[in-house]
Amino acid sequence: MQRERFEKKLRNVSDKLVLMCRHIESAIENCIKLLVERDLDLVHEVQKDHKRIDKLERKIERNCMKLLVMEQPVAGDFRKISATMKMITDLERIGDQAWDIAEITTQFGEKCYMQELDKIPLMARIVIQMVRDGVQAYINNDLKLARALEAADDKVDDLFKTIMADVIALIKKDQDNAEHAIMLMMITKYLERIGDHAVNIGEWVEYAITGTHPKME
Repeated sequence: MQRERFEKKLRNVSDKLVLMCRHIESAIENCIKLLVERDLDLVHEVQKDHKRIDKLERKIERNCMKLLVMEQPVAGDFRKISATMKMITDLERIGDQAWDIAEITTQFGEKCYMQELDKIPLMARIVIQMVRDGVQAYINNDLKLARALEAADDKVDDLFKTIMADVIALIKKDQDNAEHAIMLMMITKYLERIGDHAVNIGEWVEYAITGTHPKME
């Protein structure tokens, strides 16, 4: 009976983690849609998701602390709970970065972008899938999926380098593009960081499953 109660509480934590992931996906999608379509109403949608993400982080952290203190989990459970607490820190930071992208995008005003934005939305789609896969790997104890995040991050890094090179070339061509370019660089950097956080999530999933963190060997 006690074990059933513990597992029920652990499932509740997992459910909240999935919900947190959905709000993160929504926040990233909306901030990129805001960038492409200039629909300023989407700023409020990103802000709502940002607040929900912060609230869920606090709830999950409290629930995890209660499980650790009151339920006396065995070694495997302890690893999963500890990994969860690390993961929600990365997820919360991803939420912050989506909000940062939304705030930067509002500063473009009515200016025309100096380059086509096809690579930035592609980068966003990849990092959204990475976050989704990281959480799915946690739910399903899928070590293969968790480790696959490194390869996905390589694609993000390649896109990051390509976009940076394109933007720098445009600055050299016309110095008037500098302010605009810096904002695009910042947006791209935030997406690159989101990819890094998704990799962190995968590494904590690996720790939860195997007891070994790839960066602590």
